[in-house]
Formats: sequence, C-alpha cells, structure tokens
Amino acid sequence: MTDKERDENEQWHDKLTPEQFNICRLKATEPPFTGKYADCKKDGIYQCICCGNPLFDSATKYDSGSGWPSFWKVLSEHSVAEHVDASHGMRRVEVTCQSCDAHLGHVFEDGPQPTGLRYCINSAALDLKERL
Repeated sequence: MTDKERDENEQWHDKLTPEQFNICRLKATEPPFTGKYADCKKDGIYQCICCGNPLFDSATKYDSGSGWPSFWKVLSEHSVAEHVDASHGMRRVEVTCQSCDAHLGHVFEDGPQPTGLRYCINSAALDLKERL
C-alpha cells in the first residue's frame, strides 16, 4: 500500500462507520434484508455516503425481493461507474460512485422495464436526502 492510499484510508476511517468503510472502501456486502433502506418508501435522492454524489432518485426504486435497495435507473450519467467483477467465482458488474470510487453494489439485467436493469445497492453506501 502506498503512502497516499494509507492516508486516504485513514481519512475514510475517520469519516465512515466500520460497516460503511468495509462496504464502500473494501467492497464488502451487507447481509440481505438488514439495511436501513431495503424497505424505505420515502421520497428523495439517494446520495453516496462517502462524498454526497447524487446516485438514484427514489422514483426509480422498487422491491426486487433481493433484500437490498434496488433501482431500475441511475440519476445521471455522472452518478456511477461500472466495472467487471470476477470475484467469488462469478462474473458480475460492480457499481461504484463515479466521484469517489466507493463500492455501491452490483447491476444485473433482470430488472423492470423500461431499462431492464436492477441496481442492487448496499444501504450502508447510501444517504437519502428527502424531498420536502
């Protein structure tokens, strides 16, 4: 690990809870049906817990039955980046925050129309800013 990476990790440790750090910076996954946003029906914009980058609109959230917050569309082209993830003997597409590279979850092609996508996201990686 470089000195820069070590400094960045220290900054994230100071800002995030241990669960948030493990998920967002170390690419862990929260257990299904345990996250605070899994069943959330509130109206607003879901932002990256690390940097505040707007990621998803609650209007695109739906109950996928997976146990994680699921969305069928990202908020904008600047919201997330996608990367091939070949870990755990699977081939998936990892979703990260385009602004700070935080691990958010994965995207699958079994979602509802009009996109057919299911962005399966860890609650610990999100912060909901409610609309008034």
